[in-house]
Amino acid sequence: MTRPVQESPIIVALDFADAAGALAVAGRLAPDACALKVGKELFTAEGPALVRELVGRGFRVFLDLKFHDIPNTAAQACAAATRLGVWMLNVHASGGAAMLAAARDAVDRAAAETGRPKPLLIAVTVLTSLRAEDLPAVGIADAPGAQVLRLAQLAQANGLDGVVCSSREAVALRGACGPRFVLVTPGIRPAGADANDQARTATPSEAIAAGADYLVIGRPIAHAPDPQAALEAIQRTLGRTA
Repeated sequence: MTRPVQESPIIVALDFADAAGALAVAGRLAPDACALKVGKELFTAEGPALVRELVGRGFRVFLDLKFHDIPNTAAQACAAATRLGVWMLNVHASGGAAMLAAARDAVDRAAAETGRPKPLLIAVTVLTSLRAEDLPAVGIADAPGAQVLRLAQLAQANGLDGVVCSSREAVALRGACGPRFVLVTPGIRPAGADANDQARTATPSEAIAAGADYLVIGRPIAHAPDPQAALEAIQRTLGRTA
């Protein structure tokens, strides 16, 4: 699966503690100019009603809950997310082949049963907050790039549409997994922006040049005085209009 040319590659992370903040930003963004990401904090606070509201407003919604559990539990969670009408959802690739395959089957079944398009099902590889020196403490001897590649190939072998990865791994993944494998890159910061808690970051143009399909951008857009203007400025650096 590849991103249509006209579709915006920007996913705005709604990293807010409640619906009021998230909806205020969503209300200042054009649904055809970006997708929106709902993560653990916001979903835990507000639940599926907020996701339905955003979907109802015409936004593509990436439900970023990183499911990681026994196969049946993860699969049922993925099916529930599919029934919400999300455009993208994710699981941890380190959950293993059986979990990934069960998630794939559950998403396909739920989409068919509800008559919805199948959402993109992607896998988390190595969190972009982790540095090479952090991995041995969690039992990983390899460098981040090698671990990301291993998990991406596991995800692809079990039918997932793509992975979350940093821009540093995007070139290798594009070569190893082919042009149709979706690469979603967080840790994106426009030139001059604070990296905050991200360790492996890139500018939007760097990430696209490396092979990313979608760019997750939070604070530089969501906390800007004018979110739509900030979004459009980033789009221009990519040679696009919002």
